[in-house]
Amino acid sequence: MRFLPTAEQSDFARTLHGLLGASDVPAAVRAWSAGDHGPGRAIWSRLAGTGLFALAADEAYGDLGALGLLPVELALGFVELGRAGMPGPVVETAAAAVLLSELARAGEGGPAKRFLPGLLAGGDLATLTLPGGGPYALDADASAYCFTVSAAGELRVAGGASGGGADGGPGWGAGGGPGWGAGGGPDAGAAAGGPLRSTDPARRLFAPAADGELLASGPRVLAAAGTALAWARLLTAAQCLGVGEALLADTVRYVKQRTQFGTPIGGFQAVKHRLADTLLGLEFARPLVWAAALGLAPREIAAAKLAAGEAAYAAAMTALQLHGAVGYTEELDLSLWLRKARPLRDAWGSPSACRAAVLQERVRER
Repeated sequence: MRFLPTAEQSDFARTLHGLLGASDVPAAVRAWSAGDHGPGRAIWSRLAGTGLFALAADEAYGDLGALGLLPVELALGFVELGRAGMPGPVVETAAAAVLLSELARAGEGGPAKRFLPGLLAGGDLATLTLPGGGPYALDADASAYCFTVSAAGELRVAGGASGGGADGGPGWGAGGGPGWGAGGGPDAGAAAGGPLRSTDPARRLFAPAADGELLASGPRVLAAAGTALAWARLLTAAQCLGVGEALLADTVRYVKQRTQFGTPIGGFQAVKHRLADTLLGLEFARPLVWAAALGLAPREIAAAKLAAGEAAYAAAMTALQLHGAVGYTEELDLSLWLRKARPLRDAWGSPSACRAAVLQERVRER
């Protein structure tokens, strides 16, 4: 079976590719790592102008800017975000929009009316923690809203360090405040309320807020959280695919230029084999991502996340090996993508968690 996007979907992906290519994303990533969110927020606003985040909310909220839940289009967009190395809680903001939409569909429409307009328009960023989704609040210092769903089914929101929207609650600085860094373990930054150490400095990790305003609770919250978790895994898989493609393309360009014994190293058979293996991993992951976007079945999403995450990580290892020592340098933009591969592989479902999810679904089908 061949998964080919429609002409409209391809045009949307090309629009995002052109927008991101015309922006200095590497500079924005470096600024984001240092705590300066201005350049990244400027790109974020332009992305929101294309309707990217509006694809993550039910069309019933068209008056709030929603375009409808369109997973294929959203996945195509997130491939481009990964390819460009876009910083920020892009997955978390989209998943929060899905969560709010699902709650509204179940009869809890208040949170959606309150928070969706800012999220879809790009004015507000959000971070999100869900049961089974990992213990950290990504980029809480840049987020207006910090949503948390507990295992007991309580949805709470706390104002992020960016100051929050009109209803976002207190704004907490990166230096501390209620909840941030509480029980952060051995990381000194966490103990002081700042970000925890991360492989990717542009993924600024915080301990979730210990409290916050209760928005909703009960089985409907847990059901909506399960749907949001699936979307977060799907979009992270799409990001992984884009990161892997960017790493492979950069490595192919490099091996054509670097010479040994008067010959480009890309002509050596061992190098060709390594690049071919990397390409195969990405190409095997691609149809899994599109199948998951079409069907939204939990097993297919977990399989796509597993394949795309492992393929991106393999692409990072190939890129690092074939670039040699220069691949370790901070000055080379390649390092920005190298550092994303492993955290994205583990975000919203580690390889072992995704394997377990696939096996669990197989057992249920018997």
